[in-house]
Amino acid sequence: MSRLRLVGLVGPTAAGKTDLALALAERVGAEVVSADARQIYRTLDIGTGKPTAAERARVPHHCLDLADPTERFDVARYRVAAASAIDHLAGRGRQALLVGGTGLYVRAVLRGLCGGTPARPDLRRLLEARESQAPGTLARWASRLDPVAAARIHPHDGVRLLRAIEVALTTGRPLSARQQAHRFAEAPYDVLLIGLTVPTPLLHARIAARVASMVEAGWLDEVARLASRLPDDAPAWRTLGYPEMRAVLEGRLDLPGAVAATVSATRRFAKRQRTWFRREPGLVWRDPSSERTRILDEAAAFLVAKPRDAG
Repeated sequence: MSRLRLVGLVGPTAAGKTDLALALAERVGAEVVSADARQIYRTLDIGTGKPTAAERARVPHHCLDLADPTERFDVARYRVAAASAIDHLAGRGRQALLVGGTGLYVRAVLRGLCGGTPARPDLRRLLEARESQAPGTLARWASRLDPVAAARIHPHDGVRLLRAIEVALTTGRPLSARQQAHRFAEAPYDVLLIGLTVPTPLLHARIAARVASMVEAGWLDEVARLASRLPDDAPAWRTLGYPEMRAVLEGRLDLPGAVAATVSATRRFAKRQRTWFRREPGLVWRDPSSERTRILDEAAAFLVAKPRDAG
């Protein structure tokens, strides 16, 4: 039985993934399967850089708008949606392009889910209570129990800190060790994984321009609509830039300050994205500007080549 071929275009935010994906999809008759953990939320459009209606009219996109902003959405749910989309495209004789910057989503598609442990609500409630009483507790515990994982997690990312602590306490083995083994599991597809690399000064400039264009496109209005209906603990408010724009609307921050804070946070996030993808086995790095033709030619040739036998 032959294996499906899949091209992945990954990398940090503002690296040019959408533009290349559209060009490649139109060239080979492919459709895009998004791998973006924020674009899965309905009504979070401008601030997540979600493909526009015109772009989606050019090339169909899948795995966008899967959940309401009040819903918690995990990687297991994403993997089911992405695998279903890829299989559906194959059944229609269409190629799939996996495009996005959420490394965990990409890895889940390519190698399945890391063998973890079921959630422990009782343990989580205890840990959350400790964090409420003494802020910073989760970060300190994670650093002691799994320093490798803790170094990759923002100290305010309670969800991921809780998971690292939970796995370490429940299994006696750090989550980072399980993830390292998972990283080298065999992919269910024949994959060409291309990482887009942009010189840091240029990427920083692109990020600043992108945030400015989002504000001009009506980001504050989008946030105002969300604020009118979402509770304070909705997952939407953990999305880059949304808390800052909300602070502007509530008079806690001026717009230039919110823009500067969002640009800085996005640059830090882009650095974490690049760090993640550098650890991804088999990924080849290409410059989306100077190597644009090479990327398109390599990807097109890979997709039209005869699939190898699954063995």
